[in-house]
Amino acid sequence: MTLDDYRLECGWSKNEMCRQARIDFVTLQRALGGETVSSRSAEKLAHAISKQLGRTIRPTDIEGLNISK
Repeated sequence: MTLDDYRLECGWSKNEMCRQARIDFVTLQRALGGETVSSRSAEKLAHAISKQLGRTIRPTDIEGLNISK
């Protein structure tokens, strides 16, 4: 599933996803657009999604999420 798929499954707007993951909107837009994001931002997104869905989601589980090394 893509980041946007997870966002929709969580029932979040883009702004709410930013709030839950504690990242800024520009970072989320970059992630959704397939641009590289830091491993820290990827971890924050995966953690917020995991918490909302009640199951473990790793950054590598998010299709199309490009994480800087």
